[in-house]
Amino acid sequence: MPRLAAEPSHRQIFALAWPIILANIANPLLGLVDTAVIGNVGQVQDLGAIALGSLIFLFLYWAFGFLRMGTTGFVAQADGAGDSAEARATVQRALMLAAVLGGLLLAAQMPIGQLSLQLFSASDVVEDVTAEYFRVRIWGAPAALGVFVLMGALIGLGASRALLWLQLLMNGTNIVLDLWFAGLLGWGARGIALGTALAEWLTLAVALWVVLRRLRRRHQDSEAFWPWPRLMDSARLRALLQANSDIMIRTLLLLGCFAWFTQQGARFGDAVLAANAVLITFLLLLSNLLDGFANAAEALVGDAHGRHDRQALRQAIGATGRWTVACAALGLIAFSLGGVPLIHLLTDLPGIRDTAITYLPWMLLLPLTASAGFWLDGIFVGATWGAAMRNTMLLAVGIFFVLWALTLGWENHGLWLAMNGFMAGRGIVMGWVLKKRLAG
Repeated sequence: MPRLAAEPSHRQIFALAWPIILANIANPLLGLVDTAVIGNVGQVQDLGAIALGSLIFLFLYWAFGFLRMGTTGFVAQADGAGDSAEARATVQRALMLAAVLGGLLLAAQMPIGQLSLQLFSASDVVEDVTAEYFRVRIWGAPAALGVFVLMGALIGLGASRALLWLQLLMNGTNIVLDLWFAGLLGWGARGIALGTALAEWLTLAVALWVVLRRLRRRHQDSEAFWPWPRLMDSARLRALLQANSDIMIRTLLLLGCFAWFTQQGARFGDAVLAANAVLITFLLLLSNLLDGFANAAEALVGDAHGRHDRQALRQAIGATGRWTVACAALGLIAFSLGGVPLIHLLTDLPGIRDTAITYLPWMLLLPLTASAGFWLDGIFVGATWGAAMRNTMLLAVGIFFVLWALTLGWENHGLWLAMNGFMAGRGIVMGWVLKKRLAG
């Protein structure tokens, strides 16, 4: 694939975004297939174990999302600068980091599994099956982390269509193995875990082949394909580790904020807890749309940053910003018109439906308050402003807790006000940082 255009067009932005949007939509379908297979051939404890085990790995892998984001920014900048040797070295450094972290996860799997089961409590029978699910699936963790790196490299290279095909490969392989191991062989939750782990390793192998092929096409320099002197360059290693640690702290703060939101909602009763979970689904749907254009911003901003092209940088920011505004407007219209029908689709329990509809107006604000943060995340990742992402998230979390403390008497209404304030505050603070850096 040729390098990104110096002046990004709306057509190019959409071409980068739509495969990622489809990949995001395809990802949750895997959980539905797991549930459907076990729901027909497994036991109750198998179904509960898959739900609990999938949640554990969701949080575990979300914490390592910095491997994807950190790789994207550095690869996009190197590719924009025409430094193909540095692009190759960046991928290799990130893969080495993923291998080390994957090995640590395997080494520490017992305490991680025990701690996870303590945090997400269930019945003794479900916990026993979940522990078995965890022991099998954890062996796919090194592959999953490597896939994060390679998908980040593909976004940085502007090859989002390849990312979509890899996501479909992983999901398709997993579905076939689910049907084989759990459906035909009757291995239950253990079979689902094994199928997922094997699918992750197969996807890693194919993704590595795809990325290496694209990097070889760009290999026009005189250095070796694997430039070892660059790989061990201490300054570049420190930059990668610093950026990744900053993004990891930012992600953990974000996870902590959502965990606190869930925990506080539980204090107001089971109906409120369930209603909040239903409404958060709206945000997940919106994020699938916004992430496509945020990832396009990562590639375009990183490319312009690598070329030291201020005009292209401003054009990339402006064009992706307009797409984000369009997505926010679309989300607002869709939630306004389809919010109540979607709640009825997600639950048939009258008490939860009525409670969710009561708090629906707060969710209607989220397209307005949250969209800027997703877009600016893409800009900051592309520019490798990891420290700024960390610091602005710290400020946003502070806004969340201040608003929560000031509105304790409002109960769940206050909690939703704090969530909207957190999202809006993140966008405002990041926008102020962006304005300062562009002016400078």
